[in-house]
Amino acid sequence: MKKDVLVRTYTMNDFDKLLLIQKEAFPPPFPEDLWWSKDQIEAHVTTFPKGAMLAEVNGEPAGSATSLIIQYDGSSHTWEEAADNGYIKGSHNPEGDSLYGIDVCVRPRFRGQGIAGALYEARKKLVVELGLKRYLAGCRIPNFHEYAKDLSVEEYVEKVVAGEIKDLVLSFMLRQGLKPIQIMENYLDDEESLNYAVLVEWRNPER
Repeated sequence: MKKDVLVRTYTMNDFDKLLLIQKEAFPPPFPEDLWWSKDQIEAHVTTFPKGAMLAEVNGEPAGSATSLIIQYDGSSHTWEEAADNGYIKGSHNPEGDSLYGIDVCVRPRFRGQGIAGALYEARKKLVVELGLKRYLAGCRIPNFHEYAKDLSVEEYVEKVVAGEIKDLVLSFMLRQGLKPIQIMENYLDDEESLNYAVLVEWRNPER
């Protein structure tokens, strides 16, 4: 059952809530040094406050998402390049044309309750509000390793789009109305995705 979800911008006062979300969503053996640090959260809220989003259910932190603005030119890139290693200062372009999502994180006990969907809707609204062309994100394909022996990454993505294969992340993105536009190698150190990612796009219907 979906719950009433409030999505608001987060501030430094929310750091403990954000850390709780990260700890539960990415428990050991996930490296603690990859959780958002105070310096990174401060960079998010000072560089692009509107892109720093916290989802709450009855006042309890349920999920978070962080975005920045880029000028999309079609070039391949890594997560580190797009996210400025998680600090966004060096990659955020206030004059750009695209909102770029660098993370979505939901606490395990809130999964399947519309939290991630609410964060994506908030991102779409922000795209429209700011008059941007699109929303973009580098999408993991964590089920690819199960099929890589028989399928190329392009064939795998085609079959997920066609509904013949279910991918934990890409299938969710498709349900949010996003479409694959580019396959990127070495996007992130990600054994399940064999370091691939799919750049997915949601176009602003008003542009």
